Amino acid sequence: MLAKSSPELVRQQNSALVLSGLRRHGRLAHTEICETTRLASATVSAITADLERAGIIERTEQQPISGRGRPRVQFSQRRNCGYVIVITISSDIIQYSLVDYAGTLLDRFAEQRQEETTGGFLRSMSAALERMLARSRLDRDKVLLVSISSKGLVHPNLPSLVWSPVFGARSVDFSDLLGEGWGAQVVLSNETLLVATALSQAKDGHARGDLESGLDKDQGARPRAGSLVALSLGHSIGLGVSRMFDSGASEIVAPNFGHMLHTPKGALCRCGTSGCIEAYAGFYAILRAAFEAPMDRIPAKFVPLSEIEKIAQQARQGHRMARLAFRQAGMALGSGLSRLLSLYESMPIFITGPGTRYYELLREGLEEGLAQALVVRLGGLPPLTVVPDEPALVFEGHLIVAFSRVDQDVLQLAGRQRQVAS
Repeated sequence: MLAKSSPELVRQQNSALVLSGLRRHGRLAHTEICETTRLASATVSAITADLERAGIIERTEQQPISGRGRPRVQFSQRRNCGYVIVITISSDIIQYSLVDYAGTLLDRFAEQRQEETTGGFLRSMSAALERMLARSRLDRDKVLLVSISSKGLVHPNLPSLVWSPVFGARSVDFSDLLGEGWGAQVVLSNETLLVATALSQAKDGHARGDLESGLDKDQGARPRAGSLVALSLGHSIGLGVSRMFDSGASEIVAPNFGHMLHTPKGALCRCGTSGCIEAYAGFYAILRAAFEAPMDRIPAKFVPLSEIEKIAQQARQGHRMARLAFRQAGMALGSGLSRLLSLYESMPIFITGPGTRYYELLREGLEEGLAQALVVRLGGLPPLTVVPDEPALVFEGHLIVAFSRVDQDVLQLAGRQRQVAS
């Protein structure tokens, strides 16, 4: 039985390589697919013909500029092969995006998130999904996957939010988000894990080169290529870690960094525990420290950015408590990162999120906290890079995760149809 299935398995693996190459590089000609995938020309011909018959990819012909000679044939995903809906949950809004199979954004809207029960929250999301279909005149069965992201703790195997800044310990199970007529999968990801995914799997080398072009190449030891840390600053503190191994394997995780212990019996955190990193580095922590409020004051669930801007302006003008609030936040972040690097290795740190606009106020404390690690004292500070556009990274991470699953499902379906036809 294994011998009979092996050719089909090899075919699907090779087909996945072709689809992955098209996702990374866009339209490709036959020879370019061979170069990208390192597959033989005859294999690529068979795969592209098979994928074209199944309606997964399509070919376009481009006439030579001179008007003479044979047209250049290129392949790309067939845009109407299926669709993905991306849902990004933040502290105050929920954003919905519709993307076709080629990764083209077709529609997007956002709604204010209301304080409500988890059941009401899911019903409002279901209604928004129906509006998305109505706006785009799509049938439910054309949606292949719904990809959701949030800050917080995500169940490792189920689309369930175990803990979040929005709902606290009230878990949210997205398994029943879709009603009758939907055939789509529902996947849930930690938001900063998606940021780390986007940074580590940029579609081409230029993206990573642009990020690293501003780094001081003399800063510390260079890590294994591809390994990195993504630190998200804002109302919550998020962390994603991407590690590359000598074997070529990779691992991307989102440890519960914001709620890692910073100071025993310290400031009260939104999670209900005392002394978390977030209780010193989140926006609500900066607000509490700047106004010298009691450390056991129950934190606000959401702090308007305008309030943090006022504190930042005071800090830049030299106000002692405002400056101390940001320095304290930087120290908490740096101390946590120093422990992380002690456990793993020296890696570049990419800093994202709305808190990046205050990076110059956080930097001194951040670097001082990092210097507590022996690996930093011996090898120097790791490269620190600010990447302000976190929403773009989150969206790119969504597409990488979603289409890696969708492509496998589409190829398996095509394989079953091929076996039935034969």
